[in-house]
Amino acid sequence: MEFVAYATFFGTVALSYALITLGLNVQWGQTGLFNVGVAAFVAVGAYTSAILTTPATEGRIGGFDLPLPVGWLAAAAAAALLANLVAWLTIRLRADYLAITTFGVAVAVQLAVLNLTPLTGGPFGITFIPRPFGAWASDPALFGFANLALVAATVLAVYAVLECLARSPWGRILRAVREDETAAEALGKSPRRLRIQAFTVGGAVMGLAGAVQAHFVGFIAPENFLPTLTFQVWAMLIVGGSGNNRGAILGAVLVWAIWAASGALIGAVVPAELQARAASLQIVMIGLALCAILLWRPGGLLPDRPRRPRAR
Repeated sequence: MEFVAYATFFGTVALSYALITLGLNVQWGQTGLFNVGVAAFVAVGAYTSAILTTPATEGRIGGFDLPLPVGWLAAAAAAALLANLVAWLTIRLRADYLAITTFGVAVAVQLAVLNLTPLTGGPFGITFIPRPFGAWASDPALFGFANLALVAATVLAVYAVLECLARSPWGRILRAVREDETAAEALGKSPRRLRIQAFTVGGAVMGLAGAVQAHFVGFIAPENFLPTLTFQVWAMLIVGGSGNNRGAILGAVLVWAIWAASGALIGAVVPAELQARAASLQIVMIGLALCAILLWRPGGLLPDRPRRPRAR
């Protein structure tokens, strides 16, 4: 029974990261936008849904006790709005300049949720976030399977939508802009507008993923959205295969498995008084795994393949 409960927990967390990785794949894998502020959009989605769906709490703004689907949709919309604003302001930047700017956005959002105590709970975060199928919490196996099925269905739906977009003329133009912006512009396309659209879509998916994680765990705090989150998601996308939605999902599951296994190994081998310091070894292990996979398969486990339009 314990194994089943852990397996469903592992699968739910891994698939929630797969959602974030799918969002990053739209931005980087398909459009070439170097977003190092992933944690910001995940945080906006998580806090938006938490504020809207939690019960009223004394001393905190929000607590509207709205249904969970409303919170998830609002989370995606809020993150999309932030992504659109950031894109309008920074989309002319390239490569490392865009990376530095988006990292600054992530730091700004993290400081905002840390200091806007009346709205976000500050360093104490937001508790009592409603969990899907909370009435089944007394049965860990049933509760775990139900949550896993819900998150899996969400990932499948997002994957299907993104695959349709990738195969559409819009998706093919995005790849054209990524490969040769000058040629795409010569054909009458607007690279700036397309980049803004891609950045917005990716941000919306990340915000939805933040809401999914918040409601699964039932608690969020600023420490959940540190730069380590961005590092994890980038590792997942690179390992799985940038530009391939299936690779994004596979990479998320694999890297999360390495992260969980390394944490268990550290807990079993390292003395209790040293485990806090040894936790950084998890990042080292992810880095080593990333190097090994890139040496073996430079394009990731499922590299991007040229797409042919469907015959009519």
